[in-house]
Amino acid sequence: MNREDFINFSGFTQPGRISLPRATSSTGSASGDSSAQEGLLPIANIGRIMKEVLPPEAKVSKRAKETIQECATEFIGFVTGEASERCRRERRKTVNGDDICHAMRSLGLDHYAGAMHRYLQRYREGEELAAALNNRRRSPPLPDDDMIQIDVTAELSISRGHEKHGRN
Repeated sequence: MNREDFINFSGFTQPGRISLPRATSSTGSASGDSSAQEGLLPIANIGRIMKEVLPPEAKVSKRAKETIQECATEFIGFVTGEASERCRRERRKTVNGDDICHAMRSLGLDHYAGAMHRYLQRYREGEELAAALNNRRRSPPLPDDDMIQIDVTAELSISRGHEKHGRN
């Protein structure tokens, strides 16, 4: 590979070099070459995520999707590589969410680490609630006045409102 094939992330706590996929097809786009697409996030998912934050009438070019696809793949690989290195040092074989949060912090991505940690907490709480509800279904039914009702849509709206206002 040539020197231009690498990006130096010297702004991070731990400098590193990451290889970026190169556009190789005759159209100047990586999408024409199936081998160039290997290892990249699915372009349809990238496009869907991009459209979610744009007005309904907005269009996203194929090249913009490909660029974000490459960047997002590299970002995930960079953070996951750091988390994997931590697991290797600790002689563990499984990377977990806490390893990802630690990797983000060690790479100087504290803002992302905080958001990921909050998401991870909510996810785990949801899993615990689901397990508790499943266990309840297996046991004899309770009288109606003891049942718990949760409006998930309202809970998500409240959670998103707190995030917008900087609260946890």
